[in-house]
Amino acid sequence: MRTALVLAIALSKTCSVSGQPAGLPTIRDVAWIAGAWVGSMGSTQFEEHWTEPKGGAMLAVSRTIAREKMVMFEFLRIEERANGVFYVAQPKGRPGVDFKLTKWSEREAVFENPQHDHPKIISYRREGESGLVAAVEGDEKGKHVKQEYRFQRKR
Repeated sequence: MRTALVLAIALSKTCSVSGQPAGLPTIRDVAWIAGAWVGSMGSTQFEEHWTEPKGGAMLAVSRTIAREKMVMFEFLRIEERANGVFYVAQPKGRPGVDFKLTKWSEREAVFENPQHDHPKIISYRREGESGLVAAVEGDEKGKHVKQEYRFQRKR
């Protein structure tokens, strides 16, 4: 009986409820990104629609509208893997690029891929109850560039 108790305690310290090793993030750590988000910069409008986490993944579609024309779209997903949580971006439906979750809290998530040309970092940050800031950053022509997109929850 004592051996079973010691084994149960040891296992609980090495695995989370999701089956991920303790200390690794899970899809639940970024669940706050879920929802419909809209924003604009001048006359350009953008939106992201994120599903709730189920089956170890969240899915999203993003589009940008300028002068009444779609100028960009992207398929996105956040998925839980054996070695962590990954953001996968597919701009214009191209093959996916992985960014690993490296920093997270109940209001911020930072995904990185130092080998990617641009961006190298994609982050999301909650602002209040209805605001979300997405940022992409990396090097362009020898300079570090960061672009932020401010969203409000769509009602």
